[in-house]
Amino acid sequence: MATKTVGVPYRILRDDTQAILIDVQEKLTPHIHDHEAVTDKMAILIQGLQALGVPVMLNEQYKKGLGETIPKLYDILDDANKQSFEKLSFSVCDNAPSWAHIVRQNRRIALLFGIETHVCVLQTALDLLDNGMQPVIVADAVGSRNPYDKKIALRRMRRAGAVITTTEAILFELLRGADDPAFKTIAKLVK
Repeated sequence: MATKTVGVPYRILRDDTQAILIDVQEKLTPHIHDHEAVTDKMAILIQGLQALGVPVMLNEQYKKGLGETIPKLYDILDDANKQSFEKLSFSVCDNAPSWAHIVRQNRRIALLFGIETHVCVLQTALDLLDNGMQPVIVADAVGSRNPYDKKIALRRMRRAGAVITTTEAILFELLRGADDPAFKTIAKLVK
């Protein structure tokens, strides 16, 4: 493929991408609309990202009240991705240790997935945009208690400049081709 020169890169590239898992905790998750399907997509996404070598950052909101990350997700995280960043702010970016970790990754694109779409995911996306980063929202791996809140939040994030995608689409975009060593793993995950 010939080298392309563009003003803004539209392709989401693996080496420039990090992922941020937001607040999928024991006491909140059961109240999320269609939470089984949403957390199934999150599990596929985590496994695929790890196969591709994309770092996943774990965030938890007020653990004393909302509990730990659900075992369905925590148990599949690689050891390198199990460090939890506890926060009280809704935006991950407003928590100093979380923001320092994001900056240290030196990756401009941040995949966001978790709950709730219209609160913590939305505010994190807006803060990332304000700081010159590109948030990518994995629409089938975010959730809210009320599906209308999710719909409006996705619309607002898109209008603000976030990219909206799906689990399967982003995994194949990061993969780029069937010749990648992670292809078989990704193909099995999305079947």
